[in-house]
Amino acid sequence: MTERKPPEPATPHKPVPKTVAVRPVTNDYQADPVDPYPLIPQVPQPASKRSKAGPSASTAGQSATPTAPPADADRSPESIPPSAPVPMVHSAGSRHSRDHRPLRIAHLYPSLLNVAGDGGNLIALQRRAQWRGIPVEVVAVEKGETPDFRKFDIVLFHGGQDVEMAVAAEDFARKSPSLREAVAEGVVVFAVCAGLQLLGHRYVSNDGQEMLGAGILDLETRGGQQRFMQHAACEVTIDGTTETVVGFENHSGLTELGPGCVEFGRVVAGAGNNGRDGLEGARSGNVFATYLHGPCLPKNPWLTDQLIRIAVGRAEGVRPAKVVLAPLNDELEVRAHAVALAKAMANRGRRTALEPARLVRGQRQG
Repeated sequence: MTERKPPEPATPHKPVPKTVAVRPVTNDYQADPVDPYPLIPQVPQPASKRSKAGPSASTAGQSATPTAPPADADRSPESIPPSAPVPMVHSAGSRHSRDHRPLRIAHLYPSLLNVAGDGGNLIALQRRAQWRGIPVEVVAVEKGETPDFRKFDIVLFHGGQDVEMAVAAEDFARKSPSLREAVAEGVVVFAVCAGLQLLGHRYVSNDGQEMLGAGILDLETRGGQQRFMQHAACEVTIDGTTETVVGFENHSGLTELGPGCVEFGRVVAGAGNNGRDGLEGARSGNVFATYLHGPCLPKNPWLTDQLIRIAVGRAEGVRPAKVVLAPLNDELEVRAHAVALAKAMANRGRRTALEPARLVRGQRQG
């Protein structure tokens, strides 16, 4: 009777965390209790495990400074399976992702602006960087705090309802000068919905309340009588490459772009900035702003990697085109993207925006 062998373990979706974790996750967010790939810090291995033979008599007393150490010299068999890939990031002056300094992310108003789960954008940036061995540091920037944004590589500015947005707008006026300086130096900014609107000149709500923005983006937004709530998609071009970006729009603001910025993308499905001109979001330099919730980045790994690539290039002082990120197994992300795109295309050409209506006993009255 032949002995049955146990089944081979399934290949993990992403590299084993022990090969990429450089430091523990920051305490800005609670760890996912069912996360199959927790980020575990590397434990330095004793010298005896790094070399089985040990130093020879002829080299005793000499300086142990190898001229060309292998990329995996600091990784022991106990911590890394033989089949695990070595995450790499290539750019001028670095031969391994561990040569990069930590990617610093500023998260604006995380406890105030997160009604549509946009905090998932931060998780996507963290994980896709850390899976490649790039350490990440996250700083939550709340009301009353005004850091020097030039010290960061990426700034996240998410969406919220008018009440929370008004609170953020009043405080954001004190943060704007620092953020404008950072933008001038090439810091990457990713903004969603309310973040987009407050990066413009001003936002005027339906009730006439005016909220002044930072003027970083040449745009203005006014509240409309329709609410655009639907799966949406747009074509986005970054450094000559065009991809479809998907998400869920939920806004009544009507945004008009000025000559000082361009659109983030061209509408494929959905309403975009105003339901008329076919433009979605806005962009100026390394500032990317969109109306797409979802959250957006987890379902768009290409866009997430573009932000990381540009930020790493700036941090290393090289052109982003010289930065090549190691590929990841994006099977799940690609499937999520495909489902979202199919939903957006199913409603393409149809009016799905909600109009104001009087409700009497649950019946809509025309």
